[in-house]
Amino acid sequence: MNNESKAIFNLNGRVWIETADEKILGHGRVELLERIQASGSIRQAALQMKMSYKQAWDLVNHMNDRFGQPLVVSYRGGKGGGKAIVTEHGLKIINEFHLLQQKLQAFLKENTQNLTF
Repeated sequence: MNNESKAIFNLNGRVWIETADEKILGHGRVELLERIQASGSIRQAALQMKMSYKQAWDLVNHMNDRFGQPLVVSYRGGKGGGKAIVTEHGLKIINEFHLLQQKLQAFLKENTQNLTF
């Protein structure tokens, strides 16, 4: 690269929520919650995301434990099969996550314009 041409740089990033010890919520987990909401099924959400049912269940249980109240409630299958519902608290968490992501994207866009290298 010569002195007359300048590289174009962009800022990029993603939001995730964590404690001092572990990640609690990020894009993948929000997508899982959204797919559970859309399908009514942890199994279907797992299949759509190409993850095992156990992994999806473990993520749901982890989020339910860490947020202090359930984000997803599941009902065992029977003749008609089971179902899973994203709770009001879960929907609030999804919405808050998207708002944070929008704020981060706005910050990144604004500050990309100010990059001078």
